[in-house]
Amino acid sequence: MELRHLRYFAAVVDEGSFSRAADVLHITQPALSRQIRYLEREVGAQLFERSASGTKVTDAGAALHHHALVLLRLADATKEMVHTATGAASEAVHVGIPQGLTAEWLLRLLAALRTDVPHAAITFTETGSADQLDMLREGRLDLGIVREQPSADLTGKHLFDVPFGIAVRPGHHLAAQPACHLRDLDGIRTLAHGRGQVPTVDDHLALAAHEAGAAPLWHFAQFSEHALACAEATHADAVLLIEHSARRLLPGWPWIPLAEPGIALSTWLAWPPNARQVVSEVAQVTVACSALGSGTGAGDHTIPGVVTSAVLSR
Repeated sequence: MELRHLRYFAAVVDEGSFSRAADVLHITQPALSRQIRYLEREVGAQLFERSASGTKVTDAGAALHHHALVLLRLADATKEMVHTATGAASEAVHVGIPQGLTAEWLLRLLAALRTDVPHAAITFTETGSADQLDMLREGRLDLGIVREQPSADLTGKHLFDVPFGIAVRPGHHLAAQPACHLRDLDGIRTLAHGRGQVPTVDDHLALAAHEAGAAPLWHFAQFSEHALACAEATHADAVLLIEHSARRLLPGWPWIPLAEPGIALSTWLAWPPNARQVVSEVAQVTVACSALGSGTGAGDHTIPGVVTSAVLSR
């Protein structure tokens, strides 16, 4: 019995058909059938029941399938171990990411890291900024992409700013405007991220509205995937979000930029000052990748006339 026989057998089980398995394996169906018959002779049991309705694995075949998968995984792991031993060893780098980053930007970052830091084995952990900063200090993360400026005990580098805007309930009169000012939100129920997700924005947004002579009916809450449900629960007609999140979480709600005051979601990279060399290399590539933009459609990492959360915290 050879490993290729087990691979052929596993393919037939996975595909539920000799013809489809043959296509996947890039061999002819008669050749595949011969290999399976050979395997059945080796194990002394019928592995498949063939009928007009399809191919069904027998009890003996089901038992063999479990062991075959274990053996194939061990074989693949052995090849990887030998490859690692003979080539450059990979170093694990654990990176924290917040919600709201686009898949395009993250994939672009991964592609750059594979080219420029091929010995770094990247893993992502999706969690909020406060959790990331704690995990960095505890040594459970190597790098964190966070929504606030890191404190002095961590190395921090500004990546980019993305402007906030207002997602408006369909049919609301604000939806027809090209931009929104805080005075336009006077008396309107408006949902916004609370301090736990975007530090300092809630306090300073309320202050800016007061100075503009507007009194929006603010509802500050922690929300991510369920923005629509949170908006419905609070009867909000407007939700403060970046454009990418609004398009994804509130489809059908028109998004308009918040023009006055301009407030941006500021994104930073943070890592411990005594980080390993590979972590510093990953940090350098991440910063360089951010210079190409955030991938949100907002464009550059600096936005003239926009107040960032870092500035708001001063």
